[in-house]
Amino acid sequence: MNKYVDVFINSFKGYFNYLIHEVTHPEWGSYFYGLLLLSMIVYVLEIIIPWRKKQSVVRKDFWLDLFYLLFNFFLFSLIGYNAVSDVFVTLFNDGLRGIGITNLVAIEIQSWPVWAQLLTMFIIADFIQWNIHRLLHRVPVLWRFHKVHHSVKEMGFAAQFRFHFMETIIYKSLQYIPLAIIGFGIQEFFVVHMIAILIGHLNHANLNWDYGPLKYVFNNPKMHLWHHAKKLPKEHPYGVNFGLSLSIWDYLFKTAHQPYNDPYLELGFEGDENYPDDFIKQTIKGFDKNQS
Repeated sequence: MNKYVDVFINSFKGYFNYLIHEVTHPEWGSYFYGLLLLSMIVYVLEIIIPWRKKQSVVRKDFWLDLFYLLFNFFLFSLIGYNAVSDVFVTLFNDGLRGIGITNLVAIEIQSWPVWAQLLTMFIIADFIQWNIHRLLHRVPVLWRFHKVHHSVKEMGFAAQFRFHFMETIIYKSLQYIPLAIIGFGIQEFFVVHMIAILIGHLNHANLNWDYGPLKYVFNNPKMHLWHHAKKLPKEHPYGVNFGLSLSIWDYLFKTAHQPYNDPYLELGFEGDENYPDDFIKQTIKGFDKNQS
């Protein structure tokens, strides 16, 4: 037991020191300032070339979404998620060793060129996330958490950050084993993660983009707006356009839906007029078994 207590304490201290260093020492490769830079770039694009010209630069719930950014990307880990995760990973690995498995890696890609490692991880991680995203819409208990993200009524880059902290646990838990089997390193994961964040920013941004023929490969603002549409097509009652970075999965598996382009498409879900509009109430609402 002492081993796991030490893992928790050391992880907690390590993340706290890491976060302080990130904020106080700007440098290339900094996650904190990388996220800030990407956010500012996309926000400036929204201001200069907005798709929804009637939408305020400081749109509805803009500050709420920025708080979600602060909480989900930093505070959630600080208050214990990182430490608890490390304890569970240690328990999991100890369990594997108990049954004679000392290494989960089934495919060695460390010898591949860096570009091949990055591309492979990007594609595999995105496909896993596409499947998890579909589960968030189809499984009632998961949909309760995911409703927080779909409570957005006006789209902007910061809307990407509005999600229930349980989504982090769900995504990370379901991704852990598949990615561990392939044996990706932390540096490669960081690069892929930042690329995915940029694409996610753009998907939610107030921008009139679809990348032309590449829209069949990459998700984009015009396509993702339909994912947030309040009215769903009858043939897709659980949702459409589940791709995070790549749209190709939706085209391959027949969940793509973009009948026309409407910048002022009504967003949300049925009954959202009664949904809470602040962080604490939305967080609590995710655990409410009585919501539809």
